[in-house]
Amino acid sequence: MLTLVEKILFIVAVGASVYFAGVGFYKVYKVIMRGAGEKPSVKAMTSRLWFAASSWITTRPIWKTRPWSSLFHIMISAGFVFYFLVNFGDVIEALFPVTFLGHNIIGDLYRFLADLATMSVLIGVIYFILRRFVFNDKALSYRDNVKLIERVKQGGIRRDSLIVALFILFHVGFRWVGNSFKLALEGGDAWQPFSTALSQLWAGWSEGALTVGEHVGFWLAIGLILAFLPYFPYTKHFHLIMSGVNFLTKPKRTSLGALEPINFEDESQQEFGVNKIEQLPWTHLVDAYSCIMCNRCQDVCPAYTTGKQLSPSALEINKRYYLNEHLTDLAAGKESEFSLIDFAISESAVWACTACGACVDICPVGNEPMFDILYIRRHQMLMENAFPTELKQAYRGMERNGNPWNISARDRMKWAAGLEVPTIDENPDFDVLWWVGCAPSYDPRAQETARALAKVLNAAGVNFAVLGEMERCTGDSARRSGNEALFYELAQGNIETLNEVMGDKKRRIVTTCPHCLHTLGKEYPQYGGNYEVIHHTQLLSELTAAKKISVARSKDVDMITFHDPCYLGRHNGITEEPRQLLLETNAFLIEMPRHGAQSFCCGAGGAQMWKEEEHGDAAVNVTRYNEAAATGAKTIAVGCPFCLTMMTDASKQADQGIKVKDIAEIIAERLTTERVEA
Repeated sequence: MLTLVEKILFIVAVGASVYFAGVGFYKVYKVIMRGAGEKPSVKAMTSRLWFAASSWITTRPIWKTRPWSSLFHIMISAGFVFYFLVNFGDVIEALFPVTFLGHNIIGDLYRFLADLATMSVLIGVIYFILRRFVFNDKALSYRDNVKLIERVKQGGIRRDSLIVALFILFHVGFRWVGNSFKLALEGGDAWQPFSTALSQLWAGWSEGALTVGEHVGFWLAIGLILAFLPYFPYTKHFHLIMSGVNFLTKPKRTSLGALEPINFEDESQQEFGVNKIEQLPWTHLVDAYSCIMCNRCQDVCPAYTTGKQLSPSALEINKRYYLNEHLTDLAAGKESEFSLIDFAISESAVWACTACGACVDICPVGNEPMFDILYIRRHQMLMENAFPTELKQAYRGMERNGNPWNISARDRMKWAAGLEVPTIDENPDFDVLWWVGCAPSYDPRAQETARALAKVLNAAGVNFAVLGEMERCTGDSARRSGNEALFYELAQGNIETLNEVMGDKKRRIVTTCPHCLHTLGKEYPQYGGNYEVIHHTQLLSELTAAKKISVARSKDVDMITFHDPCYLGRHNGITEEPRQLLLETNAFLIEMPRHGAQSFCCGAGGAQMWKEEEHGDAAVNVTRYNEAAATGAKTIAVGCPFCLTMMTDASKQADQGIKVKDIAEIIAERLTTERVEA
């Protein structure tokens, strides 16, 4: 227990630390609250409490990659959580003549866990010190072409990481040493094996010396907390708290990639999109403080891994350092002097994003850098009229003819010549509305997919119809390239059409394009368009399961690898049905290293289909093709017309004889009869 003088000094130190830390925390709070968007209600946070607490305590999302680093990270984070109780117990014992939690089974178990947490944290932090400062893990660095704020360029991350690492090391280390002096006085404790083992070093020391050692250990361990606390809001260590806030307050989305709409009916709104950091949604300001700086998002980003200027991690880190450097002014309500493009992300990086969602999916603390980029695009497009010139043709086509190819709407049904493909006028009592999409309507290669699906649907006796010339682009490419006004126009028109033709009868919409699937099913509800939308692989899987169609199993086993489209697997969680269909054909399915929800992008999303790829070391589609070719597969199966185009182009370029086919084509080729009765 502390002496009276020590207690007084301790109380004064606590007061000073809490005051100065409170000032910093309050500034962070004020800055975050400046962000756009509705703040969460108590009810909404309460409904997410279990998810947030379990995700925060277990660090569940971190286990998707880097298993060894993840293991050592949870050794630190779990120990950190338990150390809230340990430090509280140490303070209680220092101020009062009691044993925290007593000498009973609960107290014994607590002291064992405290001893275990001490070693866990020490081992974990030593691992990360070695990883960053001795072995210089390249995963924690950035290429020279990535925009970094000046302080980061000058080694800010390494310096801040070292400060945090040494704080943890010394705080926990001095607590271990101080506790060992205490146990030396008490004769050891079987429930604290590590501290007891260390206490053997002090054998033969006098009682006075051991008492001094115990007090010094306490002051160094707890004193470090009091000294560090005012600095805490400015450190990367802050993510340990803010990640929990992120899990608790992140808005509920209809899917991983569903964007927030702009209210064009609000005449008071003078500016659209995001230009300056305080214009970001407030949850995205929380993202900056939640960031672990682990670069997992960078590892999976198709733009970064192919040499482009985009690093989702660097974006969040630049935001964090800028906020710290301007915290006082921003908290006081002053406007930022610089735009995000000035310090956080380059213009090329903004337009390199494929909107694949890999960075959002992989982030262990729930950050969403993809959304920042797409909101910046909105400002560039709607306010600055600054966007890649190649997009003009696609925009013009969507505006005039309802498709980015800018081909006449009258030609939308030419692909169906000679096939039984009824329009809603010809079959108004349909059960399934087939949303054909622009690519299968106008792109010669994608038309083969449409013709194959028509063959299968007719063979199965599906009662379907298409919109024909009434169908227009869903607006996915417009929305993800920042042209929200064009998307809004297309969405309103399509919703009006769909609401009229769908009627009151329970009907489904099927589409071969995951982008149409996502937009119709996950984003049109924002404007009152609520429909049950399924992917064609889901419908085909239902038909095979119900024996509506029969597929001939190939005598020779086909070596096939399936490329999961980003907007099918990652954004909408549809991964099993395509594989089940392939297995029906007796295919030998070989998985690529990156598959399912962790699939690598084909490079066409985020409106990249309609513009030149940003400069880098490699093309995204070629990188993905090479991964597929490395499996030894003879066929690359896809479930998206954009993926079909990108993989086909890469296959032609490689000239290795590998075929690229949509799953509908593979099924259509193996139909045994025109119709199978159930």
